[in-house]
Amino acid sequence: MLQLLNNIQHKDLRVITRRGAQWGDDFMSAPVTPDEFRKVQAHYPIVFQPDGSGGFVPVALFGLQEGQNLFLTGDGWDADYLPLSVQRLPFSIGVAEDELRMMVDLSSKRISQGAEGEAIFLPQGGTTDLTEHANSVLRALHEGLQATPDFIQTLRAHDLLESFVLDVERPDGSHGQLLGFYVIHEERLAALDADVVGMLHQADYLQPIYMAIASLSNFTALIKRHLAREAA
Repeated sequence: MLQLLNNIQHKDLRVITRRGAQWGDDFMSAPVTPDEFRKVQAHYPIVFQPDGSGGFVPVALFGLQEGQNLFLTGDGWDADYLPLSVQRLPFSIGVAEDELRMMVDLSSKRISQGAEGEAIFLPQGGTTDLTEHANSVLRALHEGLQATPDFIQTLRAHDLLESFVLDVERPDGSHGQLLGFYVIHEERLAALDADVVGMLHQADYLQPIYMAIASLSNFTALIKRHLAREAA
């Protein structure tokens, strides 16, 4: 349940900042923005997921099946970077009186009404460092999401997305498959003429394209995590 954050109604709310399935982190992917690709590619594969309306959403993969986050351990989240769309939880951006406003999801498992977690507001009503950081994350995420459709449209205009199937062989010889995602078509990218490459460079799209390609090397480590989890 989303509500407009305010220091009267939500003065006693706290947010649990630890990471784990018990706080809602058991998801296999999360949206990422092209501005994040450099940081994301150091840890996760970046793929493109159909959005159901003819477009695509770039996502970081944390697992190979629904409800599986292979980066969750007993000590938290085993990676140095969390995508902005994960960092911002349980907050989001809403529009009130034609202005962007901070919303809070009261149904989030991260929300605490007791002593556990970090305070959202100071006793005198001001915002805490937690809330200020969340607000800056939301701004960066909003700007990134605003720029993403043009990036995706450009990829599609030059036919640079292709579907792929990831085949995972288990120790017992059986196979599992990851379906439904798209990646950058490297051969078509390499065949683009100089004018198109120049346009991609001018639009600051070349770097995220190559970061997305580089990120696919993380599939090897992700599969290892998956097989180790199954064997445990």
